[in-house]
Amino acid sequence: MTSPRRSTARRRRRSPRRSGTRTVQRELPFVGPGERIWVLDVPYGTQVEGASWHPAVKMHLHVGRHLPEHLQPYAPGPHTLGRFLENQLNPSDPAPVPEPAEDLEPRRLQYEAADAIAERAAAGGRQFLLADEPGVGKTISAVLGASAVGDLRGAQRVLVVADRPAAITIGHWCRTITALGDDGLEWVVITWDRLEKVKDYDWEVIIADEAHALRRTSTKRWKLWAKLSGHSSPHQKAPFVIATTATPGHTPLELPYLAPAYAQRHDEPMAQWTSVKQPGADFATALQRHGIGVEKGRYGATWTTDATRRAEDLALVRGWLEEAQPPAMLHRAAPWGPVPISGMPVSLTPAERAAYDAEWGEFCREMDIARRGRNTAKGRAALLRFRQKAGLIRVDSTVAWIAQQVEAERQVACSVEFVGTAAEPIVERLQDSGLQVATIFGRDRFDVEAERLRFQTGEAKVCVFTTVASISLHAGETLENGRQASTEPRMGLFHQARFSGIAGRQVTGRTHRDHQVSPWHIAYAQGTVEEQVSKVMVERIAAASDTVGGDTAGLTDVAQLLGADWLPAASLTESGA
Repeated sequence: MTSPRRSTARRRRRSPRRSGTRTVQRELPFVGPGERIWVLDVPYGTQVEGASWHPAVKMHLHVGRHLPEHLQPYAPGPHTLGRFLENQLNPSDPAPVPEPAEDLEPRRLQYEAADAIAERAAAGGRQFLLADEPGVGKTISAVLGASAVGDLRGAQRVLVVADRPAAITIGHWCRTITALGDDGLEWVVITWDRLEKVKDYDWEVIIADEAHALRRTSTKRWKLWAKLSGHSSPHQKAPFVIATTATPGHTPLELPYLAPAYAQRHDEPMAQWTSVKQPGADFATALQRHGIGVEKGRYGATWTTDATRRAEDLALVRGWLEEAQPPAMLHRAAPWGPVPISGMPVSLTPAERAAYDAEWGEFCREMDIARRGRNTAKGRAALLRFRQKAGLIRVDSTVAWIAQQVEAERQVACSVEFVGTAAEPIVERLQDSGLQVATIFGRDRFDVEAERLRFQTGEAKVCVFTTVASISLHAGETLENGRQASTEPRMGLFHQARFSGIAGRQVTGRTHRDHQVSPWHIAYAQGTVEEQVSKVMVERIAAASDTVGGDTAGLTDVAQLLGADWLPAASLTESGA
């Protein structure tokens, strides 16, 4: 098929919008002749004259012929949830759709990805996994692919579910859709934590960005996703889902969101892969039925520990998608090569060593007590405290290394997991030394996009952040209004080793992307358990690049090193990344 390039000739007449929701049918404010309802994005806890909160849509509204000037900053932009709800409330007077830009021309790789997505949809497929490495261009590929699928299926709406931070990701997706053109489709971009607001609408095409967020079937997020995506529905009745992620999961058991593609590949109904009562259990059973090494563990199904069997399993589940006709997935390695990653030993002073040893001894005692009592909550708390205190001891070394890199005319991206014992003291000491620091941590504490741009433009030479995905910190990035990010080389530092290979791989992709090579280092206290953990994590982050699951033997090794192998695996991956 031909590449789905922009063309005014192929833009379809916009179909009348369907309301399809119980929520907006509740009592709404009176609308007089010539008036309309305006939906406003007013920050939580803020009161603005002329904007009233209405439970019918759970957003602020204004009724009038025109939106007053002082309320215009709160007007939602194109393709946002607010704009979508506003159009639902004003079906005869929808907001105008911006014209596509003329300065964004997708690359050949992105057109090829869109073609592959469309071919799968044309063959009756219901799901496609776009698993390109970070920086290859999954966003544009997914938008082009969704537009092509929309044309094929006569769709009206596309839902994009993006990762946080919303201040960056929603704007990024909306700008991309606007630049490429909406193709006569109604696009709505939300984040994973807002699925509740769109669950009662019909969606013909869905883009699940950073789809590894759906690895656990016991969460409210999964239940909402299952409803939205028609997960249990017959193949011919479900929306078409484009799942995008460079790190699908640590094991085959973490891929329940790909069950529809697997079921189609084996010509089986979804009833054999999922259950409303026990979706995870049914998925594990289906994997085992098709030859995957699933075993019974302390906390449910686990993946085999046999190394040979693991390698065979990974090849098998990948082959299910790659060998489908036409293929149900696409993975392209970054042409600029894998991320260079290595450990960075820190020599502790005698005082720091004494403090570290004291904390390690206290942790071992607490963990032993928790283990004997099978108290998982106490075990998790002990692990968290030790990691926080160990990281705090190394703050001065991290600050000194960052300052040295800046002096060598490099910009530094510093990844941390904890705010009070890492992010804040690192930022404070860097600022005391005279360095400008961009800060992306602590929900709603900073303007995330403004801070990102401070780093990207070179105003701030350092960025300290906790997020693992969905922000671009690479050199030479094309910014809005024709600007370009600074071209100084980027260096990355994990102040604390990520136990999740997926999280670590995602973090390195913030700077090592779009043809920009960015080395990363994992800091650790030399001669301590951190040194052994860091060595494991260097391998683990590399393993996470495997398209359908990285080997999790590394996580078991980490757990054993910390005496925490009796805890659920999620205890070591903190945020669940």
